[in-house]
Amino acid sequence: MKTDEFAFFNQQLAAMLRDGIPLEGGLRRLCQEMKAGSLRTELQALEADLAKGTPMADAISPRRLPELYKRMILVGVKSGDLPGALTMLADYFQRQNNVWMRLKSMMTYPLIVMFVAFLISLLLAYAWTCVIGPSFMSVFSGIGAMLPWATLFALGSLQAIWVFPVALGVLFLLLMAVVFVPGLRGKYLWRLPAFKEATVSRIASSLTLLMKNGVTLSDAIGLVAQLETSTAATADLQRWQAKLADGTTKFSEVAAGNRLIPPLFVWVVSSAGEDLVAGFNRAAEIYHSRAIYRTEVALYSILPVASLFLGAVVLSQAFLVISMFLPFVQMVNNLSGD
Repeated sequence: MKTDEFAFFNQQLAAMLRDGIPLEGGLRRLCQEMKAGSLRTELQALEADLAKGTPMADAISPRRLPELYKRMILVGVKSGDLPGALTMLADYFQRQNNVWMRLKSMMTYPLIVMFVAFLISLLLAYAWTCVIGPSFMSVFSGIGAMLPWATLFALGSLQAIWVFPVALGVLFLLLMAVVFVPGLRGKYLWRLPAFKEATVSRIASSLTLLMKNGVTLSDAIGLVAQLETSTAATADLQRWQAKLADGTTKFSEVAAGNRLIPPLFVWVVSSAGEDLVAGFNRAAEIYHSRAIYRTEVALYSILPVASLFLGAVVLSQAFLVISMFLPFVQMVNNLSGD
């Protein structure tokens, strides 16, 4: 699902509902304007069920839409302010899309560099094994003179030349999996500052969204814990819920001893006193800004590092190639001297 498209859809639907257009009519009209895809299919199925008179809870439950979205729609229907819930959902998904697009751009350049390095190593390995290597080895065997040290080093390295493209290829695939597979992304990338702060911002935004619409703190934490099953935040949220069930009421005590949630988050929320919605909202804004800042800093740092890595790969391959021609240069020099 494209998050930015989903956010825009909810903005339009909220505006239609405020103008008095029925929900089914708004859904039908907006679906006609959407590109074909899974999101359009799910929304068309939702509209068809609602048009038949199916209650919202039964109509939206089987839909493959974000769980937070489905819960918030039901809360909006129950409270009689579905346009307000849709507007908040649109803002939420737009913010998440902005952060995720920046995080993806931060990782895209290193992946491209890694792929180019893999292709260079693969081409060299194939050329040496199938084309250049056999000819050079037969020529070197007929040379009586001692080979230069650089050539000897290159020959030793080229004996295991397939190790380089295999290693780079495996590393590239692992990075691709970590970046684009949600389970692995949540398991490993949260250790990086930018991803960690984006996760904290998402948790705070989700809690704000739910509690602003009347969901209790305990229920909101429980739902967010279900949504964050792929990150280390799950254990923190489950611990919060257990402390609330034991009767702990002060948030600073509820959120003590976290693994992922940082102390600053707890302090910001606790400083709001009884108004936890305002505290979570403030924490969401702070960590959203920190995530944006971290991605910008990382992007400017990654670009030169990735360029240096690619340059090192190219220079190392060039050194091996040049080293193979040194015996011929040495022979020409000897002939010139004679």
